Parts: sequence; C-alpha cells; structure tokens
Amino acid sequence: MFKGERQRQFPTTLSTTQFVKLYILHLLNEKNYYGNRLKDEIGRRLKGKWSPSYGMIYPLLRELEKEGYIEGWWDDPSKRSIRRYKITDAGIEHYKVIKRQNKEYLDDSLIIIKSVLNDIYNLIE
Repeated sequence: MFKGERQRQFPTTLSTTQFVKLYILHLLNEKNYYGNRLKDEIGRRLKGKWSPSYGMIYPLLRELEKEGYIEGWWDDPSKRSIRRYKITDAGIEHYKVIKRQNKEYLDDSLIIIKSVLNDIYNLIE
C-alpha cells in the first residue's frame, strides 16, 4: 500500500475468485469431479453456509483448463452433457504454489473473525 491509500478489502486481499480457484484445485487434487459436483462439494465442505455460483465455477474451470492446470473430457462426447475434470501435473505444481501463498491470508481472516466474535459477542477463544 502507498502512503494515504485506503485499504478497501476486508479482511484480506484473497478474492472470492482466488479462493474458489484454490478450492477447485484442492478438490481435483483429491479426485476427478464435474462442475456441478464441484459446486456442491464446496458448499458441503463449508457446511452449507456458502457455495460459489455456477457463473463462477464454469468460467474458472475453462480458465484452468486453458492454462493447462486441469484437463476436461465429456462423459458422452455426442451429448456433451457432463464434462469431468482432473488436475494435471502442472496443476498440482500450481496448486502447491497458490496453497502456500494464500495460507497467510486465510490465517489472517481467521484471526480477524475470532477477534471480532470475541470483542463484540464476548466469546472466549
């Protein structure tokens, strides 16, 4: 940040798009998925409190595939109804990098949220 520049993001500089990209690669590092299942799995793992929109998932899948981080194929190429994805070797390496880069942001978010809960709602950590 430059002197006098206001910090407008709260709580960190990790955007929703970066978060979802990280989570997609995390899940694909575990096993193959298709788009709807990725969205549902993220929502399930976040205890139903939030899940990305289809309008976020599918463009990210296309972007990750274009960048060579994931590989997609159609279950039935003639119907093109379900496209499955798997992580590539380059995707695994990219995942390791962004996982390491974003840990600090997620840790900071957790500290901020815990502090606010404790301060405002008198919760003991």
